[in-house]
Amino acid sequence: MRLAFFGDVVGRSGRDGLADYLPGLRRQLALDFVVVNAENAAAGFGITENTARELFESGADCLTLGNHSWDQKEALTYIVREPRLIRPLNYSVLADAPGRGANLFETQAGQRILVINLLGRVHMDSLDDPFAAVDRELDKAPLGMVADAVIVDMHAEATSEKMAMGHFCDGRASLVVGTHTHVPTADAQILTGGTAYQTDAGACADYDSVIGNEKEEPLRRFTTRISSGRYKPASGPATVCGVFVETDDRTGLALRIEPIRIGGRLSQSVPDMTAVPA
Repeated sequence: MRLAFFGDVVGRSGRDGLADYLPGLRRQLALDFVVVNAENAAAGFGITENTARELFESGADCLTLGNHSWDQKEALTYIVREPRLIRPLNYSVLADAPGRGANLFETQAGQRILVINLLGRVHMDSLDDPFAAVDRELDKAPLGMVADAVIVDMHAEATSEKMAMGHFCDGRASLVVGTHTHVPTADAQILTGGTAYQTDAGACADYDSVIGNEKEEPLRRFTTRISSGRYKPASGPATVCGVFVETDDRTGLALRIEPIRIGGRLSQSVPDMTAVPA
């Protein structure tokens, strides 16, 4: 199976970038399923029904969220109606968070893909243990038995926590990929148990920015410690960042992982489909 995951979409620039490039990438890479992290899609903070619709129309099959899940209040009711929108799994049962943190999807060809969204706890909101939460979910839908592929979005600040999650899920997931820090890392690899891994997919955003935001306000806060307004998404051309994964149809484990970077300012990287999987 051929899968793609795209990192945090930041504002209008990120949404436009996906609209420009994702349809072509779906054809070029013959993608069976596409997941997009969309927690910054609506003006940089949260998601709305309209912004989600734009991303689905661009070619996303599933949208994941993160620590900004509820910044747009309509998300609290929209997520109940939209099963393709996934919030972090590890909300406490007592929190009674709307929606779901994992879902099993089926492609037109009948392949079943489990998507799980997790929120880290290091320097992040205090939620339940993401390791215990993902362990329960993976037990319910084992790779190669119930699910033909498993994609885990680990939305976290600390690279060590993301790496730990990759190794924790190794052999039980097709892909574990980090989001939240908006900068693509150079460590795409297949772990020893067969799980594809990258610490951060990067963002779909204007990279003439500070992690997708206009530079002036974050620079002011760093240099003066004084806030003068909200962060605003940068509005220049987006670089669309993500990862491509090819899996074994029998086991669901990864045969190949390669970064995707197209458009905007960063160096271009699109998988060569003539290459033989590793």
